[in-house]
Amino acid sequence: LVLSLAWLGPALGGEDKDEEVVEEEEKEKNEDEVLSDEIEEEDNVLVLHEHNFAHALREHQLLLVEFYAPWCGHCQQLAPAFAQAATELRNESSPARLGKVDATAQKALATEFGITSYPTLKLFRDGNRTHPLAYTGRMDSQGIVRWMQRRAGPSATLLQDTDTIAAFVNSQDLVVVGFFKDLRGEAAQAFFELAAEMVDLMFGVAEAAELFQAYGLSADTVCLFKKFDERQTNFPVDPARGLDMAELSQLLRIHSLQLVMEFTNETSNQIFGAKIPHHMLLFLNKSSSEQLSLRDSFRAAASGFRGKVLFVVVDVTGHGADVLPFFGMTAADAPTLRLVKMENNRKYQMEQDNFSDLAIRTFIQAVLEGKVKPHLLSAEPPEDWDTRPVKVLVGKTFEKVAFDETKNVFVKFYAPWCPHCQAMAAAWEELAERYKDREDIIIAEMDSTANELENITIHGFPTLHYFPAGPGRRMVEYKSTRDVETFSKFLENGGTLPEEPPVSEVTEQPPCPGQSPAPAG
Repeated sequence: LVLSLAWLGPALGGEDKDEEVVEEEEKEKNEDEVLSDEIEEEDNVLVLHEHNFAHALREHQLLLVEFYAPWCGHCQQLAPAFAQAATELRNESSPARLGKVDATAQKALATEFGITSYPTLKLFRDGNRTHPLAYTGRMDSQGIVRWMQRRAGPSATLLQDTDTIAAFVNSQDLVVVGFFKDLRGEAAQAFFELAAEMVDLMFGVAEAAELFQAYGLSADTVCLFKKFDERQTNFPVDPARGLDMAELSQLLRIHSLQLVMEFTNETSNQIFGAKIPHHMLLFLNKSSSEQLSLRDSFRAAASGFRGKVLFVVVDVTGHGADVLPFFGMTAADAPTLRLVKMENNRKYQMEQDNFSDLAIRTFIQAVLEGKVKPHLLSAEPPEDWDTRPVKVLVGKTFEKVAFDETKNVFVKFYAPWCPHCQAMAAAWEELAERYKDREDIIIAEMDSTANELENITIHGFPTLHYFPAGPGRRMVEYKSTRDVETFSKFLENGGTLPEEPPVSEVTEQPPCPGQSPAPAG
């Protein structure tokens, strides 16, 4: 518009610009100023967009960029930690800097870097914008700083003599030292790469023959030194396979944990981050000396299961009080034992608690061999569970209602604290009201935090399943729009949605991580 009016101006015989043209040119000038290649900062975080992104990559050797959405709660939660990390790195004169891009406004950048969820963090090194590295660290200021520091300098400290390595080993509760005959070889390079990822551990590296001899080694070996349990754990490098980073990472995670962990605020990330498939839990009251003595036999049972089962002591009067509802327990139930299969949260318990190390080992082995049925939680059914439009199911009543061959049953599995569940509650009630007089349709709900089912595992909330009438125990997961009209079409069409003509294009906001994408609409 501005260009066309400027071209017409002389032909019309006027030299003065009219008010509208001046306003348009001023607007264009302001936009150019905002979107120049100059880089502004907010709390030491570079504010990046399409016009200054290349400039930022040229100026900064290491640039960690957060792609965010202003409306995303996870992004808002990360912002103070991200700014604090940016400030710490700036204050220590690190070559690493932090930047941010509003991916909802800078769509070209979001498309170029494949941004599908928020926040997404990517590291750009040496100005290369074609192969950014995905951020793999913790989402707190200390985690971000450590992750960047490992990439700004050597990821492992070179240890050249016995005094240096002894001081390094004694400097922390846990340190990792790689002994390699050739620091330029493939195994050593993989070790350096692993050290850059595992920022919560200190890594050193040694090449001198005298150091191999001092620690009883003859070939390339990674050693974990710790001030608890066994003091030195060796992981020899297989000459044929080389150093498998994923395998070594898991071994270091497992052996970095104490043989028996105590569940606290400080250890919870370690416990769940180790990805050990089963957790054996001893619930006790630490104020009772009699209950505390049970830890000895619990520890004695643990050594044979390292890597397969993590043994954890849970104080029911301390940090562990918060997890008791997950097990359907109260503090009065202590002392007691539970085994949890982590992939599906199935819980197992002894018919009668026996705290001897032999009994614990025998019980665990039976669970691992599939000889013990899971212990399933169930609330008591409310007296009026079937008098309201939405029928209230519990673990004890689910089978009878959901698999009634004469009924089509539509069930919402929810968590009371879930905001998505709360948002669709009114629609679910309205749906139930609409079908309350239909003998063949039941609209129901079940609190999945208080009730568990043997053959159905709920991974997110809300989850909607339809159980059609007839034989066969069939189940259909509903994955479409959560509104009354779409629910109704689904029911009237026998548990499927009628095919609709294709829509030209629908642009949806990517979900924040940690939640399922909300269905369109």
